[in-house]
Amino acid sequence: MPRRAPTPLKVKKNIFSDVKVRQSWNKYNLYNLARQTPYSGRLHNFFKQKWATKSLARNYHGEHVREKQWLRMFDRRIRSVIPMDAEYLAANDGSLESAGRGSGLEKKGKQRTASPIPYMQMTFAPMERRLDTAIFRAMFASSARQARQFVVHGAVKVNGKQMRFPGYLLNPGDMFQVDPERVMWATGAPKIPQKAAAKEEEEVSEEAKAEPVEQEVIEEEEVDLDRDPRDVLKDLRAKAKSVLATSKRDLGAKRKQDLRAFATAIKKLLSKSTSSTVLTDSLEAQFAEIQNQLNIRRENQSAGTTSLPSERDGEKAIAEGESAEVTAPQPKQEIMLTDADYNELYAALRTMQENPVDDTKPYATPWMPRDYMSAFAFVPRFLEVNHNICAAVYLRHPVARPGLAEVPSPYPGDVHSTAFAWYLRRR
Repeated sequence: MPRRAPTPLKVKKNIFSDVKVRQSWNKYNLYNLARQTPYSGRLHNFFKQKWATKSLARNYHGEHVREKQWLRMFDRRIRSVIPMDAEYLAANDGSLESAGRGSGLEKKGKQRTASPIPYMQMTFAPMERRLDTAIFRAMFASSARQARQFVVHGAVKVNGKQMRFPGYLLNPGDMFQVDPERVMWATGAPKIPQKAAAKEEEEVSEEAKAEPVEQEVIEEEEVDLDRDPRDVLKDLRAKAKSVLATSKRDLGAKRKQDLRAFATAIKKLLSKSTSSTVLTDSLEAQFAEIQNQLNIRRENQSAGTTSLPSERDGEKAIAEGESAEVTAPQPKQEIMLTDADYNELYAALRTMQENPVDDTKPYATPWMPRDYMSAFAFVPRFLEVNHNICAAVYLRHPVARPGLAEVPSPYPGDVHSTAFAWYLRRR
């Protein structure tokens, strides 16, 4: 494999040979893809046309694969299918099609022409069987070379077993999976090192300043516990609105501050729970505990107390609550939380849980897709992909249909036909 695959930004015009399109989500690659012009080859003889189109197509299809290796993979037999209507075939025996030939029964009119089958677009179909190419097609990596790196580093499994050979040819029914953290890093927006370093310095300085005033923070928390539950609810609603109002594509400090403030407020509220596992429970359990804590604050305020119940009182309250759930519903939660409050808090809490801010990750958090990804966001028909678990199934080999070839390529059929003729010649 070549050590380097440059994707330079070419500004020269009318020099098609200088523009190289790769299997990559690079922004320069997208620019080269948008500005390329079709290859005519009118000034070249047939040999030169075959050589130029072969080089052109190989720049995209497996440029990291050696030519000798590709020659062993090349197959002149092209797979294709003809779609047939099963209902029509079952209802007719073919007599209508055969009855009137030469008898004058054929009706003249518009002849229905079927779309041609682009056989030549399937020239590089054997390349789609490679494991690294399939990983790139499944959108688990931003380039074919990066997919190859994942395989070599042991982050890919085929049928449940680790596979370290990027040239492994998949068979129909094979399932391959990639480490989700690698996929998040490959397809997510990159972290900016300068901002990350400056942020770490700010956090270190804030921690150094916060150490001598631990007692003041404890006193502030104690004062916070005595607040009116309606004020606590207003603060939570305000923080939730700021979290939901900020655009998901905004990865600036404002969104991170909003998420951290909301997370801190939720943790303070949940830390007073009698359950020791509430911080790791499901979203519904945490939200139920938030409602419970707000109700406890409301009861304490109405009773005139200024402190939260102890652990024993909490256990008694839980036992009484369990017995009360069997007998009658509690209307206090409905009084405490309106529909708007419930929807806003639940949506903000779900956002915080599903896509948190984590500076330890190698990619930018909250996670967002990398730039210019939409131009390459497609999955071929011969792959069944589940992006939730970063796994895919190679259903079958790619085939050609009327008007459609299942091998993605940025070049027209003329380029592939002359390239196919180059590999057909006998030496």
